[in-house]
Amino acid sequence: MNLFEELKWRGLIKDVAGENLGDILNGDPIKFYWGTDPTANSLHLGHYSSLVTAKRLARAGHHPILLVGGATGLIGDPRPTSEREIISKEAVAKNLDGIKKQVSNIFDGKAQVVNNYDWISKFDLINFLREVGKYININYMLDKDIIRRRLETGITFAEFTYTLIQGYDFLHLFENENCILQAEGSDQWGNITTGIDLIKKKTGKEAYAFTMPLVLDASGKKFGKSEGNALWLDKNKTSSYELYQYLVNTDDTMVESYLKIFTFLSPDEIMEVVKKHNEAPHLRLGQKTLAREIITDLHGKEEYDKAVKISEALFSGNIKNLNSDEILIGFKDVPSFEIKDNVILIDMLVDNNICSSKREAREFINSGAININGEKMIDENYLVDSSIAIDNELLVIRRGKKKYYIAKILTNI
Repeated sequence: MNLFEELKWRGLIKDVAGENLGDILNGDPIKFYWGTDPTANSLHLGHYSSLVTAKRLARAGHHPILLVGGATGLIGDPRPTSEREIISKEAVAKNLDGIKKQVSNIFDGKAQVVNNYDWISKFDLINFLREVGKYININYMLDKDIIRRRLETGITFAEFTYTLIQGYDFLHLFENENCILQAEGSDQWGNITTGIDLIKKKTGKEAYAFTMPLVLDASGKKFGKSEGNALWLDKNKTSSYELYQYLVNTDDTMVESYLKIFTFLSPDEIMEVVKKHNEAPHLRLGQKTLAREIITDLHGKEEYDKAVKISEALFSGNIKNLNSDEILIGFKDVPSFEIKDNVILIDMLVDNNICSSKREAREFINSGAININGEKMIDENYLVDSSIAIDNELLVIRRGKKKYYIAKILTNI
């Protein structure tokens, strides 16, 4: 397969502008761009699907420009149902710095990163209307899907003109960077075509574009923070272990699609994984391969190995195989508390609301339902101290089969 054929095979082509786009992609190196607004200080897995596509083009010899919208981020891309909250300039600036570093890291420093505030901020209103607004018909804008859907509920002038700014971005990069192609998620098609139209009217030349289908989960929701299911690419916001857990629990129906979209495995390698996965779905080979490829590409093999280690230790109950940092990652969302060194077991259980009373605590202990760091507790008067803690500091307490708590022993009080 050539590049264009492979992109189609992977399901990465939805809308196309330019009849000979395939020849452009399969030909000599070109400059292309992908953009995002800095609405948070990290990108998420939904962005990563587009970034992986951009990396494919880069690996084929094309030159990527990653645009971070310092200007458009101050306005907000229209949403289908309501206006986005205005973000402060200080927040946008902070988010922009975080995303620029993240994008640079994902592309190993080989992508050109630009900020549209650098050129949009040089316009005054009159000149923007003369240089951009003069060329775009109002009826053309009203026909944009995202704008048309908002007409009944109302759309502000700021949101309405967003497409003009993004359209000008394409013109600016076309004229100043010889960037002839834009690649985005399919929700940006209206903004992309505004740019292509503006380029045609102002320069008489042709520009190209394609969109990628939005990546959905098995329930039909897209990945994104507005959907409440964001998986951040910043490992300090979503740890490699959390990402691993999400990916290995991917629905079987999504495995083949995700392998095609998110990984750099060859078509033959993907179909071999799919074949083996379908023969024994319970082994979750497809999901594990997906997790390995994504986490290794984002954070490196060491982070992937750590995620696997934590997952296997927690699954097997071998808590003692983990260090304190790994424990805190694996039990990020469970209740936690601090205790003094040398406390009696039954008192610790009651004082920290693991059990409601000493009577209930004795019942749990006598039935073998209290477990600390993988060891069953059978003596209510057992002295809990730092000698049994992981790294002399942490205790993983389990009550019953699924109720976990983290205790940190304070040895200096």
